[in-house]
Amino acid sequence: MRTLDDGTVKRIHVDRRILAQNLKTGRNDPAITVQTSKGSLKANNVHVYGNCHFVQAGIGGTKPLSCGARVWVETHAFVELYP
Repeated sequence: MRTLDDGTVKRIHVDRRILAQNLKTGRNDPAITVQTSKGSLKANNVHVYGNCHFVQAGIGGTKPLSCGARVWVETHAFVELYP
């Protein structure tokens, strides 16, 4: 388990390429990505302990994430990542 303290912005999204690869090969590689200002982390399960909201690119001029994600969860709350 890995934790990310509250305060910093965390953007959580599903990597659809890894998800599709897992379905095709039967593997269980982590398909959830948590992006912070310090880099990205991968996980199979993520728990958010506090407020969060969904963001969709294109609404109100919001651009996709640098990885191409168009929908993600954004939070400042404490987060636990499980491999």
